[in-house]
Amino acid sequence: MRPWRIAVVGSGPRGLMVAERLAARLAQGKQQERRPVELHVIDETEVGCGRIYRTDQSMWFLMNTPVGLITGFSGEPDDGPARAGAGPSLDQWWTTAGPPGHPGPEGYAPRAVYGRYLRFVLAAMESGLPPHARLVPVRDSVLALASTADGHRLTFSDGTTLDVDRVVLATGHSRPPAREPRPDLAGFAALHPGLRYLRGDSPAEMTLDDVPAGAAVGILGLGLSFFDVMTAFTLGRGGRFGEGADGELVYRPSGLEPTVVAGSRSGLPLMAKGVNRRPPGSAHRHVLFTPQLVERHASGPVLDFVADVLPRLSAEVDLAYYATELRRDHGERRASDFITAVAASDGPTVPDVRTVAARFGAGHLPPVDLDALGRPFAGLAFDDPKEFDGRLVEVLTAAVREAERGNVESPLMAALDVIRDSRWVIRACVDFGRLTPASHRDDFLGGFVPASSVLVGGPPPVRIRQLLALMDCGLVRVAGPGVRVEGDPDSGRFLVSSPRVAGSATPVDTVIDARIPAVDLTRDPAPLTASLRASGLWTEFVNEDDRSRFETGGVAVTAAPFHPVGRTGRPATGLYVLGVPTENARWFTQVGFARPGPWGDFVGDADAIAAHALEAGREISA
Repeated sequence: MRPWRIAVVGSGPRGLMVAERLAARLAQGKQQERRPVELHVIDETEVGCGRIYRTDQSMWFLMNTPVGLITGFSGEPDDGPARAGAGPSLDQWWTTAGPPGHPGPEGYAPRAVYGRYLRFVLAAMESGLPPHARLVPVRDSVLALASTADGHRLTFSDGTTLDVDRVVLATGHSRPPAREPRPDLAGFAALHPGLRYLRGDSPAEMTLDDVPAGAAVGILGLGLSFFDVMTAFTLGRGGRFGEGADGELVYRPSGLEPTVVAGSRSGLPLMAKGVNRRPPGSAHRHVLFTPQLVERHASGPVLDFVADVLPRLSAEVDLAYYATELRRDHGERRASDFITAVAASDGPTVPDVRTVAARFGAGHLPPVDLDALGRPFAGLAFDDPKEFDGRLVEVLTAAVREAERGNVESPLMAALDVIRDSRWVIRACVDFGRLTPASHRDDFLGGFVPASSVLVGGPPPVRIRQLLALMDCGLVRVAGPGVRVEGDPDSGRFLVSSPRVAGSATPVDTVIDARIPAVDLTRDPAPLTASLRASGLWTEFVNEDDRSRFETGGVAVTAAPFHPVGRTGRPATGLYVLGVPTENARWFTQVGFARPGPWGDFVGDADAIAAHALEAGREISA
């Protein structure tokens, strides 16, 4: 009997988790169902960890999820060997078999170390396969995918082909788009020798070593890639951070650093992630913000994010905020009674959590204003860069001190953790066009997502401490809100400025676009994407009603097991699409890790694909 072949294209965390669930299910299969199975795991960069977590990148590039909250296995280790369904978390592996430098479960791993762990997961998965199954690692680029009479044909970069029965497409972050996001900057650099323009990509892929010492560099974006570039220009060039006389971090330059001026729309770098003090497997228990409660009190058949979703999410955030304050000052019993009282007051309108908190002795705290926290400079103007710098340092210093208190002691950090723990609820409210098109585009993606990302998607606290030290010694400066980068014909250089900070214009010779490229099916330069689009197997998810239309850029897919919806409107049931390509049809697919403990969406999604792909093979063999 010919083998049942399944190809997983892309072996980053999502693709690898699908492979892990396939392997676990194969090991658990019944003897009479054991048709030979080949599992082809394909990656163009490094099989087992993918491009973003490749093992040969600099150790300066850190993850932004604590070591203790990450696993590559769908089950806890047991008395047997590590294998699919039962293996160590990243923390457990690192303490026993990983490289030196383990930072503890609350610390952060270099992406290269996580890549090594993922390679270990792949090896354990392969060694635990039953005799009727084998894993075939393939390091190559898939250029095209075509449907055949009984499956699909993959064409690789060397012209060879592979016929398979099922294909899982977990291709992850695309490379920079085919159409330049800032053609004006690229064109200006091309006309002026000595200028450089580097467009957005993984910092490990950027030619940062080509930027000379002492060069003036402008950076577009203040997200995670900004911190990576900042680190590459300092620690990566021999500089060192140490403790100053006042106990604060100071930077000791090597003399090889460029000087940096950066900016973004908000003018605020991502805030430090609160130190995790909660045990693995713990999560916030929702009281006010559940899919059922949102649905029950919705204003219409399709949700409006501001009217139907955000008030309940904000109330849940406030609930954790005040409960943490009460627990710290008055004990667990007072906090528990407060939560019970809030739940009892829920009804057609969302409870006023602060009013209830006042009855229990915590009304002195103002409620959490997510918008103000994420946009502290909204509507403000500054007389000179010094004034803005002073205000920015105040905001960053206060925020990092709060983050270092951790998510158990700090009411604010506990409250912001609720947003992370509520992602599954938010997805239930926004995925697959659950919001009106206008609310999806403007309120959710245009408003809530960027503001909340600043607050909960940030780097470890040490990165903010390092940024403050670099600002203090003059190597890094933030231009201000609404940053502008333009070519200046008079000087033949780029100018970086903020319209809300007088005198902020700064000439630079290199511009780095450190923004993550937006997901856009129509602009993705990958040949495989072009092939799928041309054949009609992949189409763009469009959220529309009789009043508006939102072309999201993401691949249209069904609910689990996530078949792509083709040009005919029918799902391609032999294909599965998971992760980044589906962003905006589904939400928060750019980053994903399984957590130790009970399954979340990350493992559940992978298992749904694995179950469907293997069930089809059993039916045919029967």
